[in-house]
Amino acid sequence: MPELKLAKLPDRTPVKISFKAGPELNQLLGEYAEFYRERYGQEEPVPELIPYMLETFLRGDTAFIKARREKLGGLAQPRPRAARARSGNGSAASPSH
Repeated sequence: MPELKLAKLPDRTPVKISFKAGPELNQLLGEYAEFYRERYGQEEPVPELIPYMLETFLRGDTAFIKARREKLGGLAQPRPRAARARSGNGSAASPSH
């Protein structure tokens, strides 16, 4: 059977992760969500923002990116940022390579 130009899509099954936040972090997250609402005119609950905040942090950590690239032999291709792939309903859309 001939290969398709589009490779098989990666596993996109969401994984639920829970953690406890201290009072100061909780306050900061609430303030960030409020700033986000003021900035973009759209209210997003903190739990919806956290995955995108974490992804932005990880993709911006140059030491982590370098170590990951070295560990994977430079073969890893960066995936599209989740924030760019968001659909209108607040869920992550599938990547379009």
